[in-house]
Amino acid sequence: MQHPIGVFDSGVGGLTVLKALRRRLPCHDYLYFGDTARVPYGRKPREMVKTFAEQISNFLVDQGAEAIVIACNTASAASLPELADKLPVPVWGVIGPGVEAARRATKTGRVGVIGTRGTIDSGAYQRRLEAAGLQVWARACPMLVHVVEEGLANSEEADVLVRHYLSGRPEMDTLILGCTHYPLLRDAIQRVVGPDVMLVESAEAIASALADELGECTGRSDPQIRHYVTGDVVAYRHTAQVIGELDGEVLPLDVTSLSRKPVSCAKM
Repeated sequence: MQHPIGVFDSGVGGLTVLKALRRRLPCHDYLYFGDTARVPYGRKPREMVKTFAEQISNFLVDQGAEAIVIACNTASAASLPELADKLPVPVWGVIGPGVEAARRATKTGRVGVIGTRGTIDSGAYQRRLEAAGLQVWARACPMLVHVVEEGLANSEEADVLVRHYLSGRPEMDTLILGCTHYPLLRDAIQRVVGPDVMLVESAEAIASALADELGECTGRSDPQIRHYVTGDVVAYRHTAQVIGELDGEVLPLDVTSLSRKPVSCAKM
């Protein structure tokens, strides 16, 4: 593989990030890790999620990844910047680029953010947005990941949940979708908040950040993709096809092999 970038998420949501990266950086190959056996991360203890992030990052580095993208807001909030200090390759998370994209997008300074319980409780978005002088409304939407993982993003159930979670929101002109699963619910969310509210997606924000950092590249239109999946491969394939991001081979991985491997990729 040519200069592979490792991308990981708790499930299929990070495929939205992979899709955006492939558009902006087609000269790289990609290793995608979907930790579907342990999804969702949002309600798990911070230290547990941090350990998961270290295990997966080490695995991807062992497979040849020259950079790591944490395509999971919960894992980004739990493991950065400490993980970047431990790994021998560059590491990017989705929170910083999302905040910067919202800062540029807002005209009124009133910004909302929705995410998993872990992401919202960490305050990772709120602190950065407030430090930029913005007024912030935040809400955890714990069931939305399940809706996406079960292939119900375009269902009546999804519409009901989105209306419930976004009820009582204040006036805002920008809303950060602080979970990589949420772009799959974009239509339902936009219907609720209305056309005047800009939706900021982690996928596009992190792809733009990497393109700025690494330089946009051309010359290849068919990068190699390899998917590692800790849960049911058939279910993963189905949801990935719905997203439209299933190029490449899909390899099952026993999640217990990750827990047996020591975390030992410290920088020299």
